[in-house]
Amino acid sequence: MRDAAALGAPRSRAGFGRLQADLTLLGVTFLWGSTFVMVKDAVSGYPVFSFLAIRFGLALAALLPVLFHLRRKGELRLPWRHVGYGLLTGALLFAGYSLQTLGLQSTTAGRAGFLTGMSVVIVPLIAAAVYRRLPGWPPLVGTGFAVAGLALMFLPAETASGGIWSVSSGDLLVLACAFAFAGHVVAISRFGAEMHEVVLSALQIAVVFVASLLAAFRWEAVDWTASGPVWATAAFTGVVVTAGVLLVQTRAQRHTTPAHAAVIFALEPVFAVLFGFLLAGEVLGREEALGSALILAGMLVAEVGSAIRENPRASTSARGCSSAS
Repeated sequence: MRDAAALGAPRSRAGFGRLQADLTLLGVTFLWGSTFVMVKDAVSGYPVFSFLAIRFGLALAALLPVLFHLRRKGELRLPWRHVGYGLLTGALLFAGYSLQTLGLQSTTAGRAGFLTGMSVVIVPLIAAAVYRRLPGWPPLVGTGFAVAGLALMFLPAETASGGIWSVSSGDLLVLACAFAFAGHVVAISRFGAEMHEVVLSALQIAVVFVASLLAAFRWEAVDWTASGPVWATAAFTGVVVTAGVLLVQTRAQRHTTPAHAAVIFALEPVFAVLFGFLLAGEVLGREEALGSALILAGMLVAEVGSAIRENPRASTSARGCSSAS
């Protein structure tokens, strides 16, 4: 894999190549986007950090049997450097959640959505610093399309209100959130190549659980008698979207580059808008539709461009056959 080698990522194993990894990450992004409506409903009447504590507590409980199984098989190895990897990755994940939540208190949802999505630009910069290599042109061009799409989706309303050029403390917090999420993507690619995906997932889930619990006791009136829908949402997002998705995300990111993964993750607001339209009756405007199309185009450019770079003979052959016909 040319791009993976350039960024220090491991080569794809037989049976799980870059295309399979990208399709897996696309499924991960689909699940993330599908939960926006249900999580929004859950936290509308329930404290955010308390909800996160329940969600990540259930996710950790779901992984415990798998960890015990690995221990019985003698496959649960945890040197101190792996503990450090898990603590750092979990801290980045919690920082992303908490900074975004705090930032939303003093900025608009549109600006928060755009600034969070800017992690697609930050990921290649962090990856280049970590691996000391620049990514290839496909993910960079795809990033440009994705940023344009995010701007179309989130900024028109801000421009109409005349407040887009002012910067609030909430904007800075959400921008910091974008750096945290970008760091998390790179950390998954870097540490996931060395650690068992179950161990790395469990460590970062445990960090977010403990941090959310402490934040809930510090800043919220903790009440564990949540309603049935809140517990149902926490169970689904915790067991399926957190525990399950982190496992497959960690495994899939071994076989693609951080920059490539970031372009795919930029589709999260697209799926969120789609599910908002289908499940909550939210209006799908022209800007949202065009922005979604640009982000999808960015993913396709990154995907097809990387495939051509990896197999230039196939593309040359195809052009030759086309000319002959």
